[in-house]
Amino acid sequence: MRQQFFVPLCLVGGLVLSACAQDDSEAVERAFQDVNVVDESNLNDVMLTVADPNEAVTYFQRTLSENPDRLDLARGLALSLIRAKRHTEAVGAWRTVVAHPEASDEDRINLADALIRTSNWSEAKATLDQVPPTHETYQRYRLEAMVADSAQDWTRADSFYETAIGLTTQPARVMNNWGYSKLTRGEFAEAERLFADAIRQDPNLFTAKNNMVLARSAQRNYTLPVIPLDQIERAELLHTMALSAVKQGDVQTGESLLRQAISTHPQHFDAAVRALDALENG
Repeated sequence: MRQQFFVPLCLVGGLVLSACAQDDSEAVERAFQDVNVVDESNLNDVMLTVADPNEAVTYFQRTLSENPDRLDLARGLALSLIRAKRHTEAVGAWRTVVAHPEASDEDRINLADALIRTSNWSEAKATLDQVPPTHETYQRYRLEAMVADSAQDWTRADSFYETAIGLTTQPARVMNNWGYSKLTRGEFAEAERLFADAIRQDPNLFTAKNNMVLARSAQRNYTLPVIPLDQIERAELLHTMALSAVKQGDVQTGESLLRQAISTHPQHFDAAVRALDALENG
């Protein structure tokens, strides 16, 4: 009798052990999946921040081909293309993102940004028009200002620039954009003021320094502003000022500024040398 019950009991025990092993295996698999998700998320962040932009593009293209429905990967690819300055490709990538049923207003703003980078102003405006007015962000108003600038709608541009500045703690770049807008309108003194504000906010923003020199030169003020400059920057700004002077007919002033640029630069300043040679020989 004991033997008759022994086999069924063994079978039951085996089934229990098998079930436990199966449960353990599933638990381990789930644990590995969770770890993989965390690792992948961290890797995505690394690719979007510190990785080489073109390597990041390759990574997201490969990963997205394996998971074509993943919106986060599609976004990662689009952002990486922008970082790599492959703007035409980025437009297509952002269009793919925006076509996704779970796309956000921020995705549409990023599409508008990519369109502006390819000078597609009309589609950029149409894309921004699809974003509800309740979505008030720095990026949205910065782009709205640039679109208004492209249409020479100065009143709207000024309003959008002012709003954008109020929505960020780092307004230097939008101040520089606003200053350049004023420069193209011929409002040189106001442009100079905005460039000075931009430099005050970010002393390393060389484009604002160069634009400030353009604004001063347009007023025939051929002296460098009192702003933080290293030796190379000083030489490059003297070169910019010289070319502006020549363009306005102040050729002798331009020649003098070119000589200053050449003597100021710590290395051979080929562009200034060539410009001076052209003036002396021509």
